[in-house]
Amino acid sequence: MTDATTDATTASTAASAGASTAPPPGSFLATGRGKITLALLCAVTFLDVMDGAIVNVALPTIRTHLGFSVQNLQWVVSGYLITYGGFLLLGGRAADLLGRRRLLVAGTVLFAASSLACGLAGSQGLLVGARLSQGLGAAMMSPAALSILTTTFQDSDRHKALGVWAGISGMASAAGLLFGGLLTQDFGWQWVFLVNLPLCALVLAGAFRILKADHGRSAPGGFDAVGAVLVTAGMLLLIFTLVNAPDQGWGAGRTIGGLAASAVLMVAFVLNEQRRARPLVPLSIFRIRGLAAADATQVIAWAGFYSMFFFVTLYMQNVLGYSQLEAGLSYVPVSVGIGFGSTVATKMFVRTGTRPIIVSGALLAAGGIFWLSRIPVDGTYLGNLVTPLVIMGTGLGLLYAGVQTAANAGVPEDQAGLAAALITASFQLGSALGLAVFSGIATSRTSHLLAAHAPLPEALTGGFQRALLVSALCLVAAGAIALRAPNTRGLPAATPDTPGTPEPHRNEEPSYDPA
Repeated sequence: MTDATTDATTASTAASAGASTAPPPGSFLATGRGKITLALLCAVTFLDVMDGAIVNVALPTIRTHLGFSVQNLQWVVSGYLITYGGFLLLGGRAADLLGRRRLLVAGTVLFAASSLACGLAGSQGLLVGARLSQGLGAAMMSPAALSILTTTFQDSDRHKALGVWAGISGMASAAGLLFGGLLTQDFGWQWVFLVNLPLCALVLAGAFRILKADHGRSAPGGFDAVGAVLVTAGMLLLIFTLVNAPDQGWGAGRTIGGLAASAVLMVAFVLNEQRRARPLVPLSIFRIRGLAAADATQVIAWAGFYSMFFFVTLYMQNVLGYSQLEAGLSYVPVSVGIGFGSTVATKMFVRTGTRPIIVSGALLAAGGIFWLSRIPVDGTYLGNLVTPLVIMGTGLGLLYAGVQTAANAGVPEDQAGLAAALITASFQLGSALGLAVFSGIATSRTSHLLAAHAPLPEALTGGFQRALLVSALCLVAAGAIALRAPNTRGLPAATPDTPGTPEPHRNEEPSYDPA
């Protein structure tokens, strides 16, 4: 970490050299080891995000093979989202306190073991249980990897690294749908889980060979066990309730009771943190410039993005009659758009700051999803889907790179894991919220049209249209929130000089374990 004077000088130098393609002096990212480090960390987010999507196109086959009911089948997807989102804050803070590489390795081992159990599952209970365990592993891996990235790369390197991380994270959902269709059709549904094993092996080998061993930091006063229980229980209950709301009904006693109980737990958590000398989540982190607005933008934006992928996939398979492989291949252009958007964002941060990038991405994505909301019953891929999907993907790349940079700017190094967990939890919470709310909207519209004796394809399309329209409005709302956010250029905070914490060396390449 650099001090304030060095930060200002670095920002000025980066801005004046914005048109140059040469790496800055002492750039770690320009070295071979720097590139390998970034690739390793991006592989982690690719694994975690892809696994939330890859199973979607395999669900019909899983249902037939293991005898799931339609209602119970949702737990193959929801189980992963619940534990991933529920344990993120605990995982992020544990990475700060216990060591980031240590949490990354432990989470990857758990993720790999759970993936193997999923692939070998011969019963419904074993598959759902393994998916719950898999989500816990992801909740340990993701914030650890992102906090390693933000503390390893500095200045312009940090902007580029966050841009690549955001692009890979955004493309992972589309890639998951593609690989899910390919693997299910050609190899069997088990391989949507078993494909994780070689990737996990590469992450583990790279973690020991490339990443610096760290042992966290001591926390006088002990670990905040009460805070850990309260925040984890509150998040688990909130996401569980949101996932079940479409089936239970928003006015049902279980839904209202679950939301109320999660609110009580979160209030109790805040009160506990205020009284603790060494809290699990220092509430001062929310006073960091730009972090809260970035997290709020992420929640609203991903409510729209995640549900969009869900409804467009259903439209392609249930209305247009696409196979699993055809539906997966249809998202390849989306990955191109996401990569383009995140690349543009990376080059623009120092010149414009994050606010214009986020707002532009939100509005561009809103326009693409609004176009998708006009899909007809007899639509075609080239005529009705590919162009709005690419526009949406470009906007996603811009927005996601912007919020990642804004959420991690100004965060002290000793809270990097917590900040990474907060922005990732925003992604998971937004995904669960959007799917819960918008699937209810789609189902209501479809039921109304069926009651009016509309043909099933027309009724389904009408429901998808209504849900996609509201998804587009969500992206407009995300852009409005971003307009109120501070415009940061993504510079890290100075590391406070605290007793027992050695001051980092200036202008020195990060040290690593010997190869």
